[in-house]
Amino acid sequence: MVKELIIDSSPSGVTIALIEDKHLVELHKEQINNNYAVGDIYLGRIKKIMPGLNAAFVDVGYEKDAFLHYFDLGPQVQSLIKLTKIKRNGSVNGTLLDNFKLEEDINKAGKISEVVNKNLVLPVQIAKEPISTKGPRLSSDLSIAGRYIVLVPFSNVISISKKIKSNTERNRLKKIIESIKPKNFGVIIRTVSEGKGVAELQKDLLDSVAKWESFIKKLPDAEPSKRVWGEMDRTSTLIRDILSTDFTNVYVNDTNLFEDIRSYVHEISPEMEKIVKVYKHKEPIFEHFGIEKQIKNAFGKTVNLAGGAYLVVEHTEALHVIDVNSGNRTASKENQEENALQVNKEAAKEIARQLRLRDMGGIVVIDFIDMHKPANRKMLFDHLRDLMMLDRAKHTILPPSKFGLVQITRQRVRPEMNIVTSEKCPTCDGTGEIKASIVLMDDIENNLTYILQEQNEKNITLCVHPYIEAYIKKGLISLQWKWFFKFGQRIKIKAVPSYNLTEFHFISSKDEEIKL
Repeated sequence: MVKELIIDSSPSGVTIALIEDKHLVELHKEQINNNYAVGDIYLGRIKKIMPGLNAAFVDVGYEKDAFLHYFDLGPQVQSLIKLTKIKRNGSVNGTLLDNFKLEEDINKAGKISEVVNKNLVLPVQIAKEPISTKGPRLSSDLSIAGRYIVLVPFSNVISISKKIKSNTERNRLKKIIESIKPKNFGVIIRTVSEGKGVAELQKDLLDSVAKWESFIKKLPDAEPSKRVWGEMDRTSTLIRDILSTDFTNVYVNDTNLFEDIRSYVHEISPEMEKIVKVYKHKEPIFEHFGIEKQIKNAFGKTVNLAGGAYLVVEHTEALHVIDVNSGNRTASKENQEENALQVNKEAAKEIARQLRLRDMGGIVVIDFIDMHKPANRKMLFDHLRDLMMLDRAKHTILPPSKFGLVQITRQRVRPEMNIVTSEKCPTCDGTGEIKASIVLMDDIENNLTYILQEQNEKNITLCVHPYIEAYIKKGLISLQWKWFFKFGQRIKIKAVPSYNLTEFHFISSKDEEIKL
């Protein structure tokens, strides 16, 4: 599988397209003014305790208070509160936790009012960006993500990604991390660390520790509700998380961003620096690589499949619904059951792509075409599950229900990617109303009078829609002849199929448009 990243930088932000075998599978937008990105750490102030929800609302400077649930406090939140008080009082120097005495874990079934109180100042991390009418969702179980590991303060646990299956490799990685990690820091070993050496893991760990130290140094002087430490920009974060030897090219259309990305790739993976290339063509980068067309085809209510089938995608506040339709596909040599299975498998492939592409999260309900054989339903379920393994977001897939519905829950940490695929009507300018067609000829004739009699133009051409051309030329004594007798000269009529019905333009004898 050939993977490429195409990065389009514009004044409003950066758009990143992930391409697999020339097919667009992920689209990410990073706004210049996005102050609430996942991973950013803020110094929050508890505004309100909600015992009924076992949660608190926290002021992090957003227009709506952010949400912090008891389960998101983290088992070592008391240690975090203690460290924050110590640092803000300026009583202890140092940025690591070697001499720091950890507090006991909080009760898993406890109440939030027992742990935090109103006006408490507490470092919190953005777990979900603001979505729709909701403010950010927070966690005080802080973590610093690197390329190969995730650093977890106030813990001594080393956990390893379940996707690393080899016990030998798991033991090797665990021993390496045990020998190099600082005291009172836990580590989560990520999937991409498989096969990596001591030097690479140690460098990544030290980089993550340096980020923690940067956060601690800023903590004493930080203002409540302000950001204390920020994650990297979305572009670098995405490259950090997905860059692998599978990638052949990373194209960037901005020289400054190109230099930033190249230096970052050189830092994390020097041998891959050469795949980062600057795009120099005049044509817009997304058009050159065929991404713009794919975006227009892939987003919207209806998504067409190659075999004639299509998907209908509906979004609500609570869930997303995808309906699979066979369309004009006919079962010529296949029976109905086999045809339904084939359409469903094609749809499953596109659905797995759509979930990644639109970053659809929460509950997704898919109405596949009914199949009566249990073996076929299981085959479809296994096929969908295999396709979804490429999805980096956490997800759960339930087998088809008795009604033939497949339910998926997918992690949602950012607003869903939404691209407007329809364009404003050039005829009505989006109003849904156009000028009365009965007065169109009067408008044309009035303009002709002005051009021919006031400006004394000669040999002009009137460009109109083909329907209007036919109307002007119809009959023995057509409008064109009437104009000839009225103005004393022949007016050429030219049909332009691309014009809308009421559009018209006048062209001079020098082949230039006459501006009215």
